[in-house]
Amino acid sequence: MATQYQNLSSYDVASMPLKDIVSVQRYAIVVADWNANITHALLEGAYTSLIENGVLEHNIKVIHVPGAFELTYAAKECQKQKVFAAVITLGCVIQGDTPHFDYVCQGVTQGISILNTKKSVTPVIFGVLTTLTMQQALDRAGGKDGNKGVEAAITAIKMANIF
Repeated sequence: MATQYQNLSSYDVASMPLKDIVSVQRYAIVVADWNANITHALLEGAYTSLIENGVLEHNIKVIHVPGAFELTYAAKECQKQKVFAAVITLGCVIQGDTPHFDYVCQGVTQGISILNTKKSVTPVIFGVLTTLTMQQALDRAGGKDGNKGVEAAITAIKMANIF
């Protein structure tokens, strides 16, 4: 994840799979609309990065869900379709005054992790910010620490072409 110590939004373009391979692949981006000012910035970063790396616009499907907890269900449904090279999940959970933050973060993290251990050919990429403050989220959604959406898209392309 992009942090104050390392901005992972910068990557070596030469390390990416060839654009002629990527151009025929389909990708799903599942984005939570909760904290939309953050998640939609992540979406823009992911979408733009997919295009810049050769994915054709008509091969990108964007699916909106209400919040981070719903990402797992939508990602599972994308996997079941067996048409996507990878599924990118984007969300943002900011700590509040109740343990709700812990439950949501744990649930979505475990859910995405479980999807990646199931018998599926579709990797699910975890692009969910779990921050203590709104400022930390802004810093990771196009601010001083880069854009986690970019990182998620690059990870998706690499994982879709790992073997």
